Amino acid sequence: MRASPIRRTYAAKSNNQRTDPFSNFLRYMQRTGWSYLYVIPMLIMVAVFVIYPTFASFGYTLYNWNGFGDPSTYVGLRNFTRVIHDPFFWHSFQHTLLYVVILVPVQLTLALVLALILNNPKLRFSTFYRSVYFIPVITSQAVIGIVMQLLLSSFGTNVGSALHSLHLLNDTNISWLGDPHIAFYVIIAIGIWNTLGYNMIYFLAGLQTIPVELYDAAKVDGANTVAQFYYVTVPNLRGTGLVILLLATLGSFQVFDLVLVLTNGGPYVATEVVNTYIYHQSFDSSVPNIGYATAASFFYGAILLLLGVVQALVIRFVAQRRSATV
Repeated sequence: MRASPIRRTYAAKSNNQRTDPFSNFLRYMQRTGWSYLYVIPMLIMVAVFVIYPTFASFGYTLYNWNGFGDPSTYVGLRNFTRVIHDPFFWHSFQHTLLYVVILVPVQLTLALVLALILNNPKLRFSTFYRSVYFIPVITSQAVIGIVMQLLLSSFGTNVGSALHSLHLLNDTNISWLGDPHIAFYVIIAIGIWNTLGYNMIYFLAGLQTIPVELYDAAKVDGANTVAQFYYVTVPNLRGTGLVILLLATLGSFQVFDLVLVLTNGGPYVATEVVNTYIYHQSFDSSVPNIGYATAASFFYGAILLLLGVVQALVIRFVAQRRSATV
């Protein structure tokens, strides 16, 4: 049976639309191109202050340069070789990795618990509580570091004396930031509190996308609170949770301000992380070497890029597996 002329014409148009991506792109831009006007200013700022300086600074990695005058001592890729074989770089990387491994699971767990509590429609003053938990996020980390230094100092009324008054400590003269065995864990605890609000808001937004009807159906089936969380909340929050995990991990790898203000990488480099190590090589060294510090920065950026790609692939794999089982 032969197709009608109308069907043949429609099929030809459909084939042309499928085989002409340029025309499809033009039609798409005609429909939605105006919306790109909103992101053009941001793209310009990113290009001028992020993308261009990143590529322009790569040339410094090929020189030994103290930051004064024009770089003249060409060393090729020896700065990258030095970074790879530098035990102090890998020592600071171990600290950064420890920071991420401890902070991310603890913080995400606390953020999810808080989000579940604040998502309860029966909770009064929930908006106020959200603001309270989010205030540390919008506060400068430099200011937080200075305030925490005063609270953790070994003189006057401090955290040690408060814990002693509650009979939780016997010694009030603990050097929280001066003891190399506990200083880094104090920084991790402050970091958990500082950025907890970010992940709490993300989880809260994800929880509010779950239809209430699913919980009502689970209640009708006799599911208690734990069963509702396991069979309704977790499956519907898995995609959002993976994105939050990706953002929290990459953000934690970039820790810098808190460490610099609280301990400056000390005592005895016990709290040195990669970003403070790069900073010290650039500006706080007896013989600063901008070229080496830039090479270390690019090398660390490549590591983070690789980790981001691996996490993105894992997220994609989980999403595909989930869609296959639905």
